[in-house]
Amino acid sequence: MKKYYIGADLGTSALKLLLVDGSGEILNKVSKSYPISFPKPGYSEQSPEDWWNAFVCGIHELLRKYDASCVKGIGVGGQMHGLVILDKNDEVIRPAILWNDGRTDKETDYLNNVIGKEKLLSYTGNIAFAGFTAPKILWVKENESENFAKISKIMLPKDYINYRLTGMHCTDYSDASGMLLLDCKNKRYSEEMLNICGINENMLPKLYESYEKVGNILPQIAEKLGLPENVTVVAGAGDNAAAAVGAGITNVGECNISLGTSGTVFMPCEEFSSAAEGAVHAFCHANGKYHLMSCILSAASCNKWFCQDILGTSDFAAEEKNITLDDLGNNHVYFLPYLMGERSPINDTDARGAFVGMRMDTSRKDMLLSVFEGVAFAIRENVDIAKEAGFDMKCDSLVTVCGGGAKSKIWCQILANVLRCTITPLAVEEGPGYGGALLSMVACGAYGSVSECTRDLVGYETGYTPKKEIVDRYEEKYQKFRKLYPALRDVYKEIK
Repeated sequence: MKKYYIGADLGTSALKLLLVDGSGEILNKVSKSYPISFPKPGYSEQSPEDWWNAFVCGIHELLRKYDASCVKGIGVGGQMHGLVILDKNDEVIRPAILWNDGRTDKETDYLNNVIGKEKLLSYTGNIAFAGFTAPKILWVKENESENFAKISKIMLPKDYINYRLTGMHCTDYSDASGMLLLDCKNKRYSEEMLNICGINENMLPKLYESYEKVGNILPQIAEKLGLPENVTVVAGAGDNAAAAVGAGITNVGECNISLGTSGTVFMPCEEFSSAAEGAVHAFCHANGKYHLMSCILSAASCNKWFCQDILGTSDFAAEEKNITLDDLGNNHVYFLPYLMGERSPINDTDARGAFVGMRMDTSRKDMLLSVFEGVAFAIRENVDIAKEAGFDMKCDSLVTVCGGGAKSKIWCQILANVLRCTITPLAVEEGPGYGGALLSMVACGAYGSVSECTRDLVGYETGYTPKKEIVDRYEEKYQKFRKLYPALRDVYKEIK
């Protein structure tokens, strides 16, 4: 009998659904978009009901030509940090405040500088960032006291889908890590952080490993979706952990680099460790272990901005075709990729993008190359900090690359030389949705562990290898790049 598994990626702009068979082959995929609301400058919100409606419509479309009775499991990976609050009747109180919402500067400053980074690190293993969930809770407490008083349950975006499917208030450790409410090392909620936020543990979802079953589909929901009632729903994972599973990154020393709108560096660890001053995130991984992760807020979006908004072209391939290997490391222009401020490692919402070193002979090729290099240098900065925290990446470690930026061969080659390791693209790239499907296979007993599952099902393309002469040139240029932000930091505060 055929066995199907459904993976979902609850993204910021759309829900992507995959139908995967037991061999890991993707049989069908569907995408359903939904709106984002920006009620004030810097605010970013969505209606959880829009997520659910997209899921319901998407499931019907996904299974239109397939036998729904063969579906065994569902796994959801989703956008992290978003605040979803329910009242005593499990009704949504207000629109979800998303990961990219910027309203919590005051609360983030309070946590880091009044409570103090040292205490936050001891409570959770991390410091506060504006996108995290705890600052959002404090914002609601301060600015929407009536809504705060109604809170019965707090959850994350993907957990709302799981709740509607199963009736369970649940989350997984990888996603909960980004709330700044979890003691990540000991895998339990931090009593100190709950007190700071004025909430109690009964308000928070039950914790599971990402590959654990949280329940079966409720009978009325199974009927609505046209699915069997015995379909297993797995806890799932935050989008980055789910994407790492989909990329097969589960072992110590491996690394997944995502060049999407933002850029993430995901680095599995056997034991919990945190970076100095929380410069990179120390979270739980979807395989039951831990990982270090950094996020730069602008990655492939830098290329899109420069090509579309500045150069007026959407032909990205044509724009970069004149960049050769001889150009790499010989460029005189530098680019700081802080178009939306920056998260890791500088945690500076005032930082902005900058071109430095332009001359009368600077060409559009020079500027585009500097954009690629600036993003690569920002990623290298985060990898270096993770190494200082104990991340054991070797020159022969598996380092994968995914996201829209991974389609650029020259960008992958730049990354290989800046990071001094082989950069390996995925044979099939479907991100968190594929990771969610693989996690559901483990929950259904098709595999004994996440690592066993990824070893059998995840494939790779030929990698991009570093070249010594280019590595040497980039090493010199990278050391100069590192001096630019400290030189501009005070200026950024004056021009914000």
